[in-house]
Amino acid sequence: MPSCPGWTTADLVRHTGVVHRHKAETIRCGGTAYPKDLAWVPAPAGAEALFAWYREGLADLLDVLDAPPDQAAWSWAGDHRVAFWQRRMAQETLVHRWDAQAAVGQTTPLSAELAADGVDEYLDVWLPRAEQRDDTPSGTVHVHATDADGEWLVRLDEGKVVLTRAHARGDVALRGRAEDLLLVLWRRRPLDAVEVLGDRTLAEDLLAWPDL
Repeated sequence: MPSCPGWTTADLVRHTGVVHRHKAETIRCGGTAYPKDLAWVPAPAGAEALFAWYREGLADLLDVLDAPPDQAAWSWAGDHRVAFWQRRMAQETLVHRWDAQAAVGQTTPLSAELAADGVDEYLDVWLPRAEQRDDTPSGTVHVHATDADGEWLVRLDEGKVVLTRAHARGDVALRGRAEDLLLVLWRRRPLDAVEVLGDRTLAEDLLAWPDL
């Protein structure tokens, strides 16, 4: 697959389905501690069985995610609420839906509002978890969605990430549709899919930093 090197479409469906089932069970377990008996359920072989299994797991996940947002559910990010998984599973599925469509050259637009929330999640949840290295970038990056409510200033300082949700000048600005910003951050589209104003090297370093 072009956006997921080394994967086939079946691998993508298998991965997404396994994640859906694992997170549904995580929510069912409840509590704020890691469920010690939690297991990853393997996917079946064969296309027909795989797609039926995927649909069944997705339906179960949607049912489980209908729980109150503040209900306790452990997460690796420290936000032990169902609300975290409501957001995370929406974003996981959104990007992988695009992956599947891109593989056959038939992508459909992403919701600007949902994509903007994905940008926020990436900058607020994923980026601060990136491993510190000798070449960790430093500087400020302004990210601006042109078709949705979303502006962020990311301050990078020796591996520390400080996020401000506001209009502010940075060393470099990334400006574009929320969909393009999200897919650029997740390395699905090249940097040139958005407007780059200022220190392009910093923008490139930012995208290369997290081990996705």
